[in-house]
Amino acid sequence: MKQLLNWEHWSNDEIRALLDFAAYMKGHRTYYNGAMLGRSIAMIFQKTSTRTRVSFEAAMTEMGGHAIYIDWATSNFELTDIAFESKYLSRNVSLIVARMKKHEELARIAEGSEVPTVNGCCNLFHPCQSLADMLTIRMDAGTVEGLTLCYVGVHNNVVNSLIEATAALGVNLVLVTPLANQGAVMESVNSRPRSGGSLSWEKDVRHAAKHADYIYTDTWVDMEFFNDPAFAEQKAQRIDLMLPYQLNHKLLEGSKAKVMHDMPIHAGYEISRELVNDPRSIIFQQAENRLDAQKAIIVKLLEGAA
Repeated sequence: MKQLLNWEHWSNDEIRALLDFAAYMKGHRTYYNGAMLGRSIAMIFQKTSTRTRVSFEAAMTEMGGHAIYIDWATSNFELTDIAFESKYLSRNVSLIVARMKKHEELARIAEGSEVPTVNGCCNLFHPCQSLADMLTIRMDAGTVEGLTLCYVGVHNNVVNSLIEATAALGVNLVLVTPLANQGAVMESVNSRPRSGGSLSWEKDVRHAAKHADYIYTDTWVDMEFFNDPAFAEQKAQRIDLMLPYQLNHKLLEGSKAKVMHDMPIHAGYEISRELVNDPRSIIFQQAENRLDAQKAIIVKLLEGAA
């Protein structure tokens, strides 16, 4: 049974085929209007969400199926063994999407489930986002191979999945990451066999931006901590350290790079408000592409399933 907890057990060819399929589905949405007729998916949310929830729900609705939203705090997952609950849940649905704070809890859900499990985001990986990111570049440039994507910000779950995806797809990934979330740097993703392209680290953010085709940033403070008073001191320290790396017009002088951000956006921190709506920004196309990425994931994981 195929899972999508990260890209570890997906070959480069499988990731490339999934991207091709997502691009095809985006251009032929009506072809799949009944593809999930009579099927349901369960969506377990321990973390807050906008794009993940909306895109999976809309995907199932447009394909004739149904998505069941489960709030972790109001479910029985906290009262018993996680694997027992997911085993029961999988007897009612065709697929489980889980958005969890810890990867080990996501793994417990997948362990108990008898249907495919999709990582809707955890502390270590965000594979659904990385597929949408690659789809965005593919739709904008016509290809991803040989292009240079520069990520500027904190090394986090998104970075880990970008490393895996770009390795499979022949993208040159440049990381400007002066700070890392605790436990986020993983040698296993850095050592993934590359299908062309390259992986490198750069300290000079202006030099990296000047030579990039696409430049990408993410929040400096995880969403569950951004407004948490207990995290205020660490938040202030991060902002002081990261402000020189803010994406803004001055930083991008002399660069032709298109601008990306996976959202939610904290304007005035990792990116200026003006740049979000700049003509070179493809941020909202990137967010829209979560829908087609999720559709492709659902259909591919359920191909041939009873």
